[in-house]
Amino acid sequence: MPTIEPDEHKSLREAVAALGKRHGRDFNREELWSEAAKLGYLGVNLPEEYGGGGGGIAELSIVLEELGTAGCPLLMMVVSPAICGTVIARFGTEAQKQEWLPALADGTRTMAFGITEPDAGSNSHRITTTAHRDGADWLLTGRKVFISGVDIADATLIVGRTEDSRTGRLKPCLFIVPRDAEGFTRRQIDMELQAAEKQFELTLDDVRLPAEALVGDEDAGLLQLFAGLNPERIMTAAFAIGMGRYALSQAITYARDRTVWNTPIGAHQAIAHPLAQAHIDLELARLMMQKAAHLYDAGDDVAAGEAANMAKYAAGEACVKAVDQAVHTLGGNGLTREFGLASLITAARVARIAPVSREMILNYVSHQTLGLPKSY
Repeated sequence: MPTIEPDEHKSLREAVAALGKRHGRDFNREELWSEAAKLGYLGVNLPEEYGGGGGGIAELSIVLEELGTAGCPLLMMVVSPAICGTVIARFGTEAQKQEWLPALADGTRTMAFGITEPDAGSNSHRITTTAHRDGADWLLTGRKVFISGVDIADATLIVGRTEDSRTGRLKPCLFIVPRDAEGFTRRQIDMELQAAEKQFELTLDDVRLPAEALVGDEDAGLLQLFAGLNPERIMTAAFAIGMGRYALSQAITYARDRTVWNTPIGAHQAIAHPLAQAHIDLELARLMMQKAAHLYDAGDDVAAGEAANMAKYAAGEACVKAVDQAVHTLGGNGLTREFGLASLITAARVARIAPVSREMILNYVSHQTLGLPKSY
């Protein structure tokens, strides 16, 4: 992979950064989403023949990172174009591609993603949402929790399980569930986290879906699922890195301007060194994110899985440290609305928790990469 960003990526960064600067921290989500779509940023990873930009997750991650750096990240970018758009582009039928990809690319439609369950978390092997054939249709039953943006999404890509007729074992499958499907209900979860995108618990009570609601091959199982989960981890890293860069920039500006005893506080190593360390950690996390995106876009799903998990881990840790240090640099001002950092204390920790916890990533690396025995 290239170690220096190509000129087209640098140009994309500059253009998106300018867009983010125009909207700023007090952005309107709908307005920014619409403008980003018109400029081609939302569908930059989707195939050109379906209205996208023909790029990959590398380009889409740049868009999200730079919007986050400007203080106006769009969480649904992780879900709609990155997860759902990628899965449909890779595995969807021609009819599904025609129906969804142009609309996801131009921002006129969005799609949520439902995998997490109350008892299974994101463990696809323990998912209990099941799909049964009923004639030519499917009946989908189960529950999901912490599903983002269901109220603003036109449909949700639901991870369920079907029974393998040969072995009797359950295998993961993906279904497109329209927002207004009968038996498909949602309840908003009361969150301390301040975000434009709300979190929901979903109930699927014998939701009847036509055969064409199934995405891809019924027997593909985990292959199709991880085609969406790896981009999710890469984009979560981009989200975290952007947030960390935003917090760090606020702290740097403050440390340059805030003067005590005729000296800017940034001149003191007790202030300067932790900020420098935060910058280094964010840059290192970005390198791993770029590696993961490169591997994924090159079609190396196995290597991309390892790198995507590492990128998500590194970015989450770097983001939390950057936000904490930024708040500490500003002191009491770090907790005021004026500087917009206090809300990031909670938001930064999302990158450690979702879509997979740092402990599960360490489990993955310990037994998949290092070859150590499983503890579970």
